[in-house]
Amino acid sequence: SIMQKEGSTVLLKLDMASKVPIYMQIRNQIVLGIASGELAPGEKLPTIRALAEQSGVNMMTVNKAYGLLKQEGYITTDRRGGTVVSGSPGAGALSERYVAALRVIAAEARLTGMDENEFAALCRDIFREGGGGGNA
Repeated sequence: SIMQKEGSTVLLKLDMASKVPIYMQIRNQIVLGIASGELAPGEKLPTIRALAEQSGVNMMTVNKAYGLLKQEGYITTDRRGGTVVSGSPGAGALSERYVAALRVIAAEARLTGMDENEFAALCRDIFREGGGGGNA
């Protein structure tokens, strides 16, 4: 599991050497946690300060990740300043950014010699995982 919880502690696996910015890694792991059911709608997330301390990253980095998740509709902040999982954003449509990213992945798959059926099967397997497992 990507995310382990102990009380209000969410332990993320961050790769400091990755080309993926840390705030995006935090955002992605929270989205995967929601998709896999590890983070349930209504569940309280750690404060920005707490998650920064737990993860050993700058508070601004966590703030940027939470800001993005809030903008995308995955989390909400209540009056008392608590951050809560809102579940799915309910948009139904992937943003253009994701469609563009998927185009690149499809092109890379094509260049490795993968055919359309293999690519579709891989996408289906990943989709059915619900965000859990795998090396994300």
